[in-house]
Amino acid sequence: MAGQPLSCRASPGGYGYGGDLGGLREREFPRLRGITYLDHAGATLFPDSLLKAFTEDLRNNVYGNPHSQNISSKLTYDTIEHVRYRILQHFGTTSENYTVIFTSGCTAALKLVAEAFPWMPEGSKQPSSRFCYLTDSHTSVVGMRGITALMNVLSVPVKPKELLSEKNWLPAEEQNCTTPHLFSYPAQSNFSGTKYPLSWIQDIKSGKLCPIKMPGKWFVLLDAASYVSCSPLDLGVHQADFIPISFYKIFGFPTGLGALLVNNRIAPLLRKTYFGGGTAAAYLTGADFYFPKKSMAERFEDGTVSFLDIIALKHGFDVLEKLTGGMEKIKQHTFALAHYTYNVLSTLKYANGAPVVRIYSDTDFSNPDVQGPIINFNVLDENGEVIGFSQVEKMASLHNIHVRTGCFCNTGACQMHLGISDEDIQRNLQAGHVCGDDIDIIDGRPTGSVRISFGYMSSFEDAQTFLKFIVATRFSKSDTEIPFQSSVTKLTTEPVPDDGTYFKNADKLSPRTHISDRELGNNSSVTVKTVDWQPAESESESIRATISETAVPTCRGDGNPITVTNIFLYPIKSCSAFEVTEWPVGNQGLLYDRNWMVVNQNGVCLTQKQEPRLCLVNPSIDLKQKIMVIQAEGMDTISVSLEENTGKEAVICESKVCSHRVKTYDCGEKTAGWFSMFLGRPCRLIRQCPDKKNSMQHKNTKGPTCATSISLSLVNEAQYLLINVASILRLKEHISARLEEPLEMEELIRRFRANIVISAPESFEEEEWAEISIGALRFQVVGPCSRCQIICIDQQSGERNKEVLQSLSAARGRKTNFGVYLMNQPLCSSFPDTLSVGSQVLPVLKENTEIQRPTSSEEKCSG
Repeated sequence: MAGQPLSCRASPGGYGYGGDLGGLREREFPRLRGITYLDHAGATLFPDSLLKAFTEDLRNNVYGNPHSQNISSKLTYDTIEHVRYRILQHFGTTSENYTVIFTSGCTAALKLVAEAFPWMPEGSKQPSSRFCYLTDSHTSVVGMRGITALMNVLSVPVKPKELLSEKNWLPAEEQNCTTPHLFSYPAQSNFSGTKYPLSWIQDIKSGKLCPIKMPGKWFVLLDAASYVSCSPLDLGVHQADFIPISFYKIFGFPTGLGALLVNNRIAPLLRKTYFGGGTAAAYLTGADFYFPKKSMAERFEDGTVSFLDIIALKHGFDVLEKLTGGMEKIKQHTFALAHYTYNVLSTLKYANGAPVVRIYSDTDFSNPDVQGPIINFNVLDENGEVIGFSQVEKMASLHNIHVRTGCFCNTGACQMHLGISDEDIQRNLQAGHVCGDDIDIIDGRPTGSVRISFGYMSSFEDAQTFLKFIVATRFSKSDTEIPFQSSVTKLTTEPVPDDGTYFKNADKLSPRTHISDRELGNNSSVTVKTVDWQPAESESESIRATISETAVPTCRGDGNPITVTNIFLYPIKSCSAFEVTEWPVGNQGLLYDRNWMVVNQNGVCLTQKQEPRLCLVNPSIDLKQKIMVIQAEGMDTISVSLEENTGKEAVICESKVCSHRVKTYDCGEKTAGWFSMFLGRPCRLIRQCPDKKNSMQHKNTKGPTCATSISLSLVNEAQYLLINVASILRLKEHISARLEEPLEMEELIRRFRANIVISAPESFEEEEWAEISIGALRFQVVGPCSRCQIICIDQQSGERNKEVLQSLSAARGRKTNFGVYLMNQPLCSSFPDTLSVGSQVLPVLKENTEIQRPTSSEEKCSG
């Protein structure tokens, strides 16, 4: 069905703008080929023609600082004023009623309101002000209470049901009170897409509806950031006092630019303390004298506005109107997609009748006036247990589907829909969970959810791809297939009644017929079980495996020793492995392991997630010649000196690896040209500075690593990664049952990119170890390695296969853990030393359980 324009049968239809949406996407969004982008509530995407028109404008005109008086500056000033007019026109009003104040975004606009509102503090002669906000509000709204608290003004959260169910009339005599109060609510919830009544604006301002019974005059702040991205807002009808917006939510570009639309009736009441460049009509440096400019906008726009970005808005409005025909059509188009997706998603059921997802919504998606194009949900297993959002996001990434997960900067809505109490939030924080991390399940309960959202260029194929993904990852090709820790069940779908809101070819779009078994067969699936939450990287310092001081080395009673079978190092991060039989070990791990990395033109680290072809780059270390040799098919061989460049000519820069900041230096133009040519994009090779090692301090740990600083190279998490051949074999059995051509052991081992491969008798027994000894070296086991989509990349060809991660998730009971991280125990090891293949591994169990220790004749020297 790709490329076929679709249209809706009846209201609330409007899909496709009456034209060839496929052609529009091909012309304006060619970068979306192969990508299903469903995070438009986070940031929508800009069309190519917007950038083209904007850059053409910049090439043909000279725009100076609008605070100057020359010709180019006058052009800038006049263009900015035209854009102000265009913004007001877009929202159905004029400069007679509203003023546009440019800010850095919606958050800055909200902060401006909190600082400038004419609050009446507690303790004054007349009744004090109140700041009320709907609990279903963005963090940036709730954060305003920090400013009001400093002004001795009380903040009161109001639950949606309280305002929806009650009509709190304010008596006429209390309306005569002039104490100003402010009520803030979102026109559309960024969590669920619920649209709250715009009629509240007039009802609250007139006294017909009160957030709380308090004498005074109520003003309304309408948080419109989420709403205006896909819906028209007529301020001529709904005359809120303050309307903060962010333009990237509408156009995708520019970012870092927003505005506060202020009703001119309240403008004279606003107060301002700080004054910046361009805001003063006159002031004295030696006396407390300042007179503001008359213009409301100029008075509150401190410093030079982002004038080039403001000019880009003009082209944003032009292009959006040309491509879509206006916001009403965008509203109908995006709602049609959300309506269809919701109806299919809500009917997906397992064979036992259990739903596949739990949708968090206040509406039934039947009316675009009360529901926006946002669907928030969690995936469930057949027992009704929530599958953590981070696991869903990992699986979605395999299908190149971009979603948003977590609580979406809206804790109030998250608590309301997921049933999370205030005490739960505090306990979760103590357990290490913070906003934005991937700790998705604590004590069997979700900490967040999954959100998809549609934008004006979203297509029906996007919705289908997403639905196929949900079905494919919850559906098994074989009823008899038994994963290691869970059973596999099939999905069924109930028929969705045609209520006139589906697309014309709805017979092709039903869940059963359109998402066919044949298609599912090409997109293998998993069924997974409840997962115990995994600690986020930020918590790793406090929860890494604590070693029992009384534990003793153990081995199996049959006397078969555990040995090292393979040693790999990865001189260049995310490039091919360099296999050795013995290798020096230092305080950072294997010598030269991940000392280099490839970065893009912005200095951001590239990995196989973005560039799978990195696995085809083969670095090797020649210790005698003191060089690293770099090879790749079709490229000349180059070499890089192992001697650390500490001279003045070294270009030092700061880079980031996961959450760690590291000092690096550039390896020169020759290597940069080599990598740029091979990858087909500008990039450079950088190396970690020798005197600026990445270190981390382990806290709250017992044993020999206590209070020691751990030195890391350019690794993500720890100095070493260890995997077990027995675990690989167990996983291979599971994958082989699902693939026509089973993967070879060597290929699987290389996919997991370990440093140390061992041969232990039992699969996954390495996860029960607290520490290990290999010869004179001792290592602490610091936790499991949670895998990402890199294991889906064939390290010999660079080709992807989604089955590996899906099989791992099914095999481990919805976890994607495989292998364990190790750290040196520097107080118990001698450096430098050598790690050798064939060396015996002596593990210490987490429990104080002693198993027969090998006799001295069975031990092997580590070499």
